[in-house]
Amino acid sequence: MAGSITSERPPVVEGRRDGPLIVTEDMELLDDLLRLCAAAGAEPDVHHSVPERSGSWEGAPLVLVGDDAAARCRGATRRPGVLLVGRDQDDPDVWRRAVEIGADCVLRLPDAEGWLVDRIADVVEGVGRQALTVGVIGGRGGAGASTLACALAVSAARDGRRTMLVDGDPLGGGLDVLLGGEQVEGRRWPDFAASKGRVAGGALEESLPELHALRVLSWDRGDSVVIPPEAMRSVLAAARRRGGVVVVDLPRRVDEGVAEALAQLDLGLLVVPAELRAVAAANRVASTVGMVLQDLRVVVRGPYAAGLDEQWVADALGLPLAGELPVEAGLLAAQEGGAPPGRARGPLARFCTAFWERALTGGGVS
Repeated sequence: MAGSITSERPPVVEGRRDGPLIVTEDMELLDDLLRLCAAAGAEPDVHHSVPERSGSWEGAPLVLVGDDAAARCRGATRRPGVLLVGRDQDDPDVWRRAVEIGADCVLRLPDAEGWLVDRIADVVEGVGRQALTVGVIGGRGGAGASTLACALAVSAARDGRRTMLVDGDPLGGGLDVLLGGEQVEGRRWPDFAASKGRVAGGALEESLPELHALRVLSWDRGDSVVIPPEAMRSVLAAARRRGGVVVVDLPRRVDEGVAEALAQLDLGLLVVPAELRAVAAANRVASTVGMVLQDLRVVVRGPYAAGLDEQWVADALGLPLAGELPVEAGLLAAQEGGAPPGRARGPLARFCTAFWERALTGGGVS
């Protein structure tokens, strides 16, 4: 595993950067490092010793020095971000060589492979502000959660924000259908079902269908596929690293995969029609979801049953009120005509715009 010598790390910025510099003549080690770079979405620069080209040693975002090349790297400019990598678990001289080249860490493969892939991906993708991640859940069937999730994503993208919409409900019919893009080429959830460990955020984003200026991860029209919790964790973590906003449409049942998604949310919106049976159903959903998600808020959807208003519904559920959605005439007809939810300047679009203004400016969403 990694052992720390110094804690200083090279500066990183948002956006894609060049890949790491690899210095080794050990072909077996080189094969391993190239494989790990590929897993992180990086294209490395490979040399047998310190490069003669001016600035390539100093300017690389990360330097991976093989055990065999440590002696050839003595005297190189001291800089942060140098890692000494090898396979011999019992080498007694490894720390001396690490100090001689000013290495931050000593890594032994294969034990440190997961850590190293994460570190390579960090310097390639940049470590910036993570996406604000919002989950939308229906308090009962037909509450309109998928419509709100799509509208939130469409609204964010329309305002120029990097946006990803993730369909977390395999039985929901597909958000790409709701957005009119079921025929658009790109990867769907079944392509990621076997994902484990690090998923490169840039590669994920570029592989997904682009609809209405946002990226959508939805389902294909084939048989239902179970998404393991490891895949849900890897994919959502990759989506969040890209920054901007991520909207996740979630089912009311909480299995292991949904629990992983809930754990990565910044906040959740529980959509509840303003009727007594819906409030009763939503209370059961809220109690289950609340065991995983700390920040759950209620969105009340009209029309209102006699004697109810949005604050009564929120109080009955014991949740903060995120807002209310009035009835929007013509919404269904607009969707059937190909207009995505939230595109028209109606109550739904105004709710979404106001929500993002509060959430993204530090003013909260309550």
